[in-house]
Amino acid sequence: MQKELTTLDQYLSQLRPELYTHLNAPLTEEAIAALEKTYAITLPEDLKALYQWKNGQRDDCYETFINNSGFLPLQEALEVAKEMTGMIGYDFEVENWWHAAWIPIFHNGGGDYICYDTGGLFTGTKGQLLEFWHRDSDRNVIAPGLESFLQAINQYYAETAPASFDEFFTLEKYAKGYPKKFYVK
Repeated sequence: MQKELTTLDQYLSQLRPELYTHLNAPLTEEAIAALEKTYAITLPEDLKALYQWKNGQRDDCYETFINNSGFLPLQEALEVAKEMTGMIGYDFEVENWWHAAWIPIFHNGGGDYICYDTGGLFTGTKGQLLEFWHRDSDRNVIAPGLESFLQAINQYYAETAPASFDEFFTLEKYAKGYPKKFYVK
């Protein structure tokens, strides 16, 4: 995980300095522990490592981090997860429209998220990343884990000319066998 974060740090600082300068400072172990206590959650080690690298991006940054989405600061991610989980059975009547095991880490600003799935819904793989679309029923699992997702991002940077980066930066290649398509109804 640390190798992928170090590589990503190098790519972003060199190839996307406008985004890199708008990433928030890393969280300390103490800050993460305080958030875990506040939100009554124990975060997986790889997710902690991500936020010990950078704590999301600033609110005034409109550069996309990945898949037309920005990188949520941890407190905001946990707050969104809590709010969305509270809607289960009320606003979200469809089973698994939202799941309490999901932590949104990237967002497009329109109510859609790339989530870290602590429970492994659909596949049984805890730590997978999946897409939540607020208006659509597809819940595609796009990576078996955070590290493989970061590997795919790093591969993109290694293989793509900087002139090809744009405000709709999307990852077209995922880990082999992904995305896995699922629907809720």
